[in-house]
Amino acid sequence: MTGLAEQQQALVASLVAGGELPPGFDGPAVQATRVALRRKRAGEVARTWPLLAASYGPSWPATFAAWAEGRPPNGSLRDGWDFARAMGTSLPDLAREELAEREAAFTYDGESAPVPRRRGGLWSRLRRR
Repeated sequence: MTGLAEQQQALVASLVAGGELPPGFDGPAVQATRVALRRKRAGEVARTWPLLAASYGPSWPATFAAWAEGRPPNGSLRDGWDFARAMGTSLPDLAREELAEREAAFTYDGESAPVPRRRGGLWSRLRRR
């Protein structure tokens, strides 16, 4: 028999990371919770990436949720960035502009947290003019 911590870990993995439903849990209730959590995650990403979300219009929650299924959350900045990169050439123009702005402002390798770019040198001098 597994301990409570292991059961909780398995439930969380099932809810947000595509893990198997742990024994003893109500399948339909867990599925409803998965859907609600992906919808909430889509809303959080939309607040961080408003142009990305707006470019998908009313289909945003479903489009993002389909992409997010089985992917653990990494925070709204990274989730939106990963989603935008995954869309590749099908990314709408408005979202592509927002992605370009983020990539100009941050360094992000797709694995660790984004880091603001240094604004020294020529960039700083040009902005002061």
